[in-house]
Amino acid sequence: MKIDIICNGELATAGDAGRSAEEGGYDAALFPEIAHDPFLPVALAAQATERVELITGIAVAFARNPMSVAVTANDLHRLSGGRFVLGLGSQIKPHITKRFSMPWSHPAARMREYVMALRAIWASWEDGTPLDFRGDFYTHTLMTPMFDQGPSEHGPPKVFVAAVGPAMTRVAGEVADGLMAHGFTTPAYFRDVTMAHLADGLAAAGRSRADVEVTVPLMMVVDGPDREKSLQATRMQLGFYGSTPAYRPVLEHHGWGDLGDELNRLSKAGDWVAMGEAIDDEVLETFAIVADRDDIAAAVRERFGGLVDRVQTGVDPDLFRQG
Repeated sequence: MKIDIICNGELATAGDAGRSAEEGGYDAALFPEIAHDPFLPVALAAQATERVELITGIAVAFARNPMSVAVTANDLHRLSGGRFVLGLGSQIKPHITKRFSMPWSHPAARMREYVMALRAIWASWEDGTPLDFRGDFYTHTLMTPMFDQGPSEHGPPKVFVAAVGPAMTRVAGEVADGLMAHGFTTPAYFRDVTMAHLADGLAAAGRSRADVEVTVPLMMVVDGPDREKSLQATRMQLGFYGSTPAYRPVLEHHGWGDLGDELNRLSKAGDWVAMGEAIDDEVLETFAIVADRDDIAAAVRERFGGLVDRVQTGVDPDLFRQG
């Protein structure tokens, strides 16, 4: 199982973050798109490292067109010597339409087409295939010599797709090199639901489980002086996620649908403290690993061993340090 570390995305520290991940023995450094662009830190980390993979975790696909992303991703893949992984996510409609002022419709179908468009663009550079991609959402039919990057000794980058619901999970199985699962999950839900939908997507495309890397972020509370603070923060985070209707199926899988309704009601009332208090110990320990520092690795293997290929941590940079 690979272990990746989530970095903060700050440009000033991107090189140091990548170097620290590499020196600590981590397999990849992930740079999210929250308050900062996810691609610029990758460029700086690429120049400061030699081994560690560099992943956008995630870049918002629908805020950009496939051609722009294809160019940037291929440039970063070359710069890093073949270590870049393009992690893409759809975000949700309000952010796409109101924050980015971009169109929104049929997110799963659009993501499938988005990845296919990327591959068509890269193929036109790699082997000279005429660019003639015509889809329902994207059309790319022009590639003149001036804009052709030409073949790369590293080939095109891998594409990981973030998914929560069944439709997007199936898309990851159909067209992506990796599935980036959401942290609001449990081993039971992941095994019974997420992996079943991934298998459906793989089967539809005639692919096997070996064709897709599966990664999941860890929710953890490590015993120590900050334990109570961490417990409170984790309850609040679970309460926030659980209030979202799209995540209700995870709660329902455990018979906690009523909790989802209550959390949603509290969120509309703006009672964020009560949302955290609604997460009892049983719910907390079903979603999050609560353990002593020395027991964390065993707990991760117990939860996700045999299910996922890699995990992500952002709680403690030294927690899984292998250097």
